[in-house]
Amino acid sequence: MADESNTLWNEDLAPTTAAQRTWRARHFAALWLGMVIAVPAYMLAAGLVEQGMSAGQAVWAVLLGNLIVLAPMLLIGHAGARHGVPYAVLARASFGWRGARLPALARAIVACGWYGIQTWIGGGALLTLLGVMVGARLDGPPVPLLGIGVGQLLAFLAFWLIQLAFVTKGLETVRKLETWTAPVKVVVCLALVWWALSKAGGLGPILHEPSAYDPGGAKAGRFWADFGPAVTAMTGYWATLALNIPDFTRFARTQKDQILGQALGLPGPMALLAAMSVVVTSATVLIFGKAIWDPVALSGDIGGVAVLLGLVIISLDTVSCNIAANLVGPAYDFAALWPRRITYRIGGWITAGIGVLIMPWKLLESTAGYIFVWLTGYGALLGPIAGILIVDYWILRRTVLDVPALYDRAGAYTYRAGWNPAALVAFAVGVAPNLPGFLHAAAPHAFASVGTPWTVIYQYAWFVGAILAGTLYGLLMHGKKPG
Repeated sequence: MADESNTLWNEDLAPTTAAQRTWRARHFAALWLGMVIAVPAYMLAAGLVEQGMSAGQAVWAVLLGNLIVLAPMLLIGHAGARHGVPYAVLARASFGWRGARLPALARAIVACGWYGIQTWIGGGALLTLLGVMVGARLDGPPVPLLGIGVGQLLAFLAFWLIQLAFVTKGLETVRKLETWTAPVKVVVCLALVWWALSKAGGLGPILHEPSAYDPGGAKAGRFWADFGPAVTAMTGYWATLALNIPDFTRFARTQKDQILGQALGLPGPMALLAAMSVVVTSATVLIFGKAIWDPVALSGDIGGVAVLLGLVIISLDTVSCNIAANLVGPAYDFAALWPRRITYRIGGWITAGIGVLIMPWKLLESTAGYIFVWLTGYGALLGPIAGILIVDYWILRRTVLDVPALYDRAGAYTYRAGWNPAALVAFAVGVAPNLPGFLHAAAPHAFASVGTPWTVIYQYAWFVGAILAGTLYGLLMHGKKPG
């Protein structure tokens, strides 16, 4: 496989060796804790509160969504731990060695969006930190066409450059950084909760904040109609990692390490963070008269030395979280598109570049846009891929892969000139029913004619896509000898 003429192989995509398998359960748990305790995850439950849910309702939505996404996380992660291959290579088994570029590119583009979002948040933390230090807002005059201030743009670009310094360090550095910073971030969140409780007069007033779904509320009688879509969006939050989790589990010492580490590191900490964020967000309604769902913006309103320390930690956290969650996967994915020319490092630079061009501040303009357009929207794209991978690996192949053939143009996964028509058809069918609803959600005025059932189908986009694509793929491949 190491032959220079092999265009499907490079050192970054090669199966991991025994010496590289150093990750234990505690490393996976710390990795997840580091990725979970982050501003975008905090904004999930906080956004649901801003949308009208009570604290308890928001926490249950987050917990349920993460319990659901843990299942594909473990199922797909099994392949990485067993065979040592990254997601972009695993996809060749079902899509073909050429066709695998489609799911790799789809996941990579979404991750670039997330990379840009995290960079925007990190830049915002830097700008707020400087503003607290000098006692003034530093947003600056608006930049034409971009819709943000000069100060915001400069802070965004500065944080973007800071992160590039870590791109060349590799996964081992990320693992060490997450292991050391994860406990510190929990302390920062607890400090924010303490501030909220002290200012709001304890937990009682916060928990008694009414829900918009209560009788007489603005959304009375609509709770279950909105709860399902909220859970779908919460599931979609980790839809990217559910696909490229083999990029991490391929370094697992044993299968038990990745299963136990992920089970401990994902649902529980997500529920804990959700509880913290809803307490703080609900408290801001009592303190400021409105829900403040962005903790960076909230820090600017609080002020003080403790906030300065918190903003420094948020900035450091965003670096480690962003690289682990949003750069590792697409770096491998871009490398898989052209293995002879694109290495992991170059793939990381491509990811960082697209993260700027995507203008991430547009994705965070409102809680509705963040949760129901961005999260649900890319779930519609990635759900079908998850369904296909799970059916192919677990049902058709019974977890058995011909690993050398994954790097062989003439191997068992060639299908038709490197494309598997069954996977392509299943993917298209899985995406298609969600497209009208997405267009309506993203541009309601332009697509006002789109109504039920398309809008209802879209509310459950990840599930619809995964079930449709997985079922159809299984039927189309039935009776065919797997590679």
